[in-house]
Amino acid sequence: MKKQVYFVSLGCPKNRVDTEVMLGLTGQAGFQIARAPEDAEVIVVNTCGFIGEAKEESVDTILEMAQHKTEGRCKKLVVTGCLSQRYGGDLARDLPEVDQFLGSGDVDKIVGAIRGELPRDGVTLDPAYLYSDVTPRLQSLPGYTAYVKIAEGCDRPCSFCIIPKRRGGQRSRDPASVEREVRDLVERGAVEINLVAQDLTTYGKDLDGDVDLAKLVRRLARVGGLRWLRLHYAYPTATTDALLDAIADEPRVAKYIDMPLQHIDDGILKKMRRGHVGKTSRALVEKIRARIPGVTLRTTFIVGHPGETDEAFKALCDFVEEAEFDRVGVFTYSVEEGTHSATLPDRVPPKIMEKRRRELMRLQRKISRKKMKAMVGTELEVLVEGPSEESEYLLVGRHAGQAPEIDGGVFLALGEDVKAPRRGDLVRAQVTGFADYDLSATILAVTERSRMKSIARLPVLSA
Repeated sequence: MKKQVYFVSLGCPKNRVDTEVMLGLTGQAGFQIARAPEDAEVIVVNTCGFIGEAKEESVDTILEMAQHKTEGRCKKLVVTGCLSQRYGGDLARDLPEVDQFLGSGDVDKIVGAIRGELPRDGVTLDPAYLYSDVTPRLQSLPGYTAYVKIAEGCDRPCSFCIIPKRRGGQRSRDPASVEREVRDLVERGAVEINLVAQDLTTYGKDLDGDVDLAKLVRRLARVGGLRWLRLHYAYPTATTDALLDAIADEPRVAKYIDMPLQHIDDGILKKMRRGHVGKTSRALVEKIRARIPGVTLRTTFIVGHPGETDEAFKALCDFVEEAEFDRVGVFTYSVEEGTHSATLPDRVPPKIMEKRRRELMRLQRKISRKKMKAMVGTELEVLVEGPSEESEYLLVGRHAGQAPEIDGGVFLALGEDVKAPRRGDLVRAQVTGFADYDLSATILAVTERSRMKSIARLPVLSA
């Protein structure tokens, strides 16, 4: 029998893409993907090491999976990803349960790790790996949606972030390779493609020739069968007019921008080494809304960065009230060894950080609810994702302003004489109700049937 391998993917969508590439390489090498950890002879945990909570979750998951070595069939435990890239030596000492460590740049070594052909600490110190359209990759999400990583690494000097030191400098994929991958995914049934990178807006700066994100977006928007192309992780100072025009002009590009602003106070932005001031963010938000009518704006903020005073936090709250973002995520500052921010004085106590996070989220919840209420009575195109866990009589889906696994959803009831859609279908629905982050709607018609040959997804445990 073929050796069975089970994968756990933690952290961001970029990590998920890495896991899917490892799945593809593992399958190509002749191994079988296990459907549950208790069935596996090898378990691979792709870790996240971005902030404190993510590190704790990664360690807890490693220990949980290690139990299958004593209680189940598992003979080998492999740990890969950002956490081992950052703490490989320490983890090798503290976690004897783990048989193999790989880093975030060692995706292509997974088969060697499974076969036992590598030293226990196989972490590459200077990551350089970059997958392409010819790299085997198996989808862990349903076939109607996919993430596509267009670049790896980052050249930004943000003082709170350790990722550039762990994932290496900016490495952009060839645009033709990206297009071929997108075409292949669409041919297999994907109607939604989500572009991700550590810094999406600097895509192509490291390549020869006339290559940038705006041109790539227009190129991908021409792929037949693609319905939604969504962009994640735009940087404020690199979001060009050409990119905004491409989003506004191209019907297949979702009017959705995910742009982590992190803060609005000039002093904190300077300490964060973001390279711009609050006025820049305000002007950009106004420009985006003027150039892309109906755009969904998603952002994230960090509260409790060293030096954040009550006045700086109030300025952030005032900005959130003023800007009325559609989606907001709030993180408490995490001290990351090796970053400039970790050396700064005037630390904010954890209790105050958490209080500020809750306050900002309460503020955003009111804004979101107001925006959800304003959508009642409107009609939307919704991508059906399947039966709702809330009720056997409802389906659940997302509209173009809702990214998979990140934003809320739309709970769907069947209208009169409407045949029940299947997963991956697009429907026209009228909004009938709202909650803080979700909508309810009635399906008026199925507008496009799914082209997927199968709705099966690989059994990957994810956070």
